[in-house]
Amino acid sequence: MKTAKPQFLASDTQWINCQNSTLLAASLAKNIALQLTEALMIRPRASLAVSGGRTPLAMLEQLSLQALDWHRVDVTLADERWVDEQDTASNAALVRSSLLQNNAKHATFFALFNPQKSAYLGQKNCQTQLQGMQWPLDVLVLGMGNDGHTASLFPQCPNLHEALTAPTSQLCIDTQAPVTPTQRMTLTAPTLTNARHKHLHIEGVGKHSVLQQAMALADPFKMPIFALLKTPLTIHWCP
Repeated sequence: MKTAKPQFLASDTQWINCQNSTLLAASLAKNIALQLTEALMIRPRASLAVSGGRTPLAMLEQLSLQALDWHRVDVTLADERWVDEQDTASNAALVRSSLLQNNAKHATFFALFNPQKSAYLGQKNCQTQLQGMQWPLDVLVLGMGNDGHTASLFPQCPNLHEALTAPTSQLCIDTQAPVTPTQRMTLTAPTLTNARHKHLHIEGVGKHSVLQQAMALADPFKMPIFALLKTPLTIHWCP
């Protein structure tokens, strides 16, 4: 359900507040499915980028059950740790086990990781792979860390300036996280902000405070989530 949003958010930000994480996951999954269905009414294929981590797991499972033409949907990740899918840190492994099941098993998945020894060396191959998808993204689902990072755009991380100011033709960029595994591949900020429908999925009063801090700082170099907060965005939150 839509409720009054915090006053510190931009006027074109939508705020959806649910009582608990279960209701929030179901609401967001239905919203995404509707937007993908609408996209498929206009274009031959639709595109979706999702995030890893614990928060979106229930939502991804709910989304996998939604009835739509999944065989016409391209799925990728907002970011990935530079590990193969046998590693427990792999976002691709999480997406395969949670989203690419049930009805959604017919979707086409575009992984960000490739066999190159480093994210830096793998960036070119990743760019080539992603060019096989429908762009701009029809639907994007992001999370947010307590430091204000989103995707793998971390405060003061290497390549952050390049990631925030990349040309629209550059879909991804290698970067580093402050935690292990440090090597990451992430969609660039323009790739993220150009998505037709952008969703931020967060839970807890702490994340509410992070949003307020990011809006007050108004600096994507200090809190990269601000790059999304200054664009039309739907925030899905539960206490």
